[in-house]
Amino acid sequence: MIFEEKSVTSKEIFKGRIVTLKVDEVEMPDGSLAERELVFHPGGVGVVAIDEEDRVVLVKQFRKPIEDAIYEIPAGKLDAGEDHRLCGMRELEEETGLKAEEFVYLGFIYPSPGFTDEKTHMYLATGLTQGETHPDPDEYLDIVRMPLNEVLSKIMKNEINDAKTVAGILKAVSLKG
Repeated sequence: MIFEEKSVTSKEIFKGRIVTLKVDEVEMPDGSLAERELVFHPGGVGVVAIDEEDRVVLVKQFRKPIEDAIYEIPAGKLDAGEDHRLCGMRELEEETGLKAEEFVYLGFIYPSPGFTDEKTHMYLATGLTQGETHPDPDEYLDIVRMPLNEVLSKIMKNEINDAKTVAGILKAVSLKG
């Protein structure tokens, strides 16, 4: 059985550069009413880049909401109407200076569907060549090449815990066999 919620009212609270926040009053399957706080996001792309030595290219950056610097796969926000494959290629080059011969789609995840519609697409990039980085003006990154087996160990020890990174790595490993 599928239980749906129908919006009765919707109020926009905030519209920013990246997200829009709304509060909806919804009708539940039993007819009762409930309130939902919703975050609308344009989506993004994460890239699992693996070099010829079976090392994963990660970026380590400070994330203000969690007040910590964490390891992540290179990633970024989709611009309006942007193709997610091209966004992934752009973000990989901007953040790491890398271009890939092969760019294989790994699917997508909803990082937190309880309150946001954000959809994150993921790619596996191989056949890497190094160029120059072009990070955004407000982006400060450390680029790290870490052996794949070490990345997997850190995921299992919860030392790498970014959702797109964990999902992307596990999908890439499954695809590689």
